[in-house]
Amino acid sequence: MNNEPALMDLRVFSIAARLGSFAAAAKDIGKSPAYVSKRIAILEQQLGIRLFHRTTRRIHITEEGEMVYDYARRIIENMTSMTELVASSKLEPSGLLRIATSMRLGRHHVAHILAMLEERYPKLEIWLELLDRHVDILEEGYDIDIRVGDPKQPHLIAHRITPSRRILCAAPSYIAKRGMPQSLADLAQHECLVFRDREQAFGVWRLHGPKGLETVKVNGRYGSNHSDVVRTWGIRGLGIFMLSVWDIARYIEDGSVIQILPAYQEFADVWATTSNRSANSAKVKVAIEFLKEQLCDGPYALNTRVVP
Repeated sequence: MNNEPALMDLRVFSIAARLGSFAAAAKDIGKSPAYVSKRIAILEQQLGIRLFHRTTRRIHITEEGEMVYDYARRIIENMTSMTELVASSKLEPSGLLRIATSMRLGRHHVAHILAMLEERYPKLEIWLELLDRHVDILEEGYDIDIRVGDPKQPHLIAHRITPSRRILCAAPSYIAKRGMPQSLADLAQHECLVFRDREQAFGVWRLHGPKGLETVKVNGRYGSNHSDVVRTWGIRGLGIFMLSVWDIARYIEDGSVIQILPAYQEFADVWATTSNRSANSAKVKVAIEFLKEQLCDGPYALNTRVVP
């Protein structure tokens, strides 16, 4: 009798462990909860351990299950990488491509570009998740995460998509009412619209200027964790704000807002991050190259070269 775990059973177990539910795992793989329960029971019998604590409502992974999950994930990743590497030399990219990015970047740019990618490679299946938060690629099962700002996860591989920057802006009506700041220090006396996480009590803007990197603490009556909100308030003249140049370019061009203190900027390049395993995948490689090509110079490219 062969007591070596089957790869499919490891896949089923890994999905159940990641989602924390047999029912969710069944939905993910297109099988019944009974099938998932049976395969995991077989895996437990082969390994001679209990992988989950089961109750009537939910499951909890055991300490031994956590250990098996870590190994199973690496086995699956290596097997997937091998399969895709072999296939990439013979076949066009295919299979499911899971991508995460921010709301605005996703809606107005990435979604359109991925539709173009699918036209070029019709065997690809694409799932795009729009999340205004950092994601854990490995734990949440994404192939690519596209974000503004330097990647902060050293165990991942970062691919620069396009250089960009954040700039300071305000509506002409605000400047007419409150005056034009003459220095970075002047911002402390102005109403600033802070784009920030909800738990932060205030904002600190870090900008590169003639003297190198400088910081200024800013405050204001308005703050949000969404750039669309900050931009709307800024256009209405409620304060000074800082956003990516591509996010505000059209409003600078039509005069709705003007750039202030143009000698200062915050570097905010667009990056795509992948796991070590995904970086060698044919579908990931073509997606990253296509995104780089289109976001730099295509019909849905980011306007990072606006001249106020």
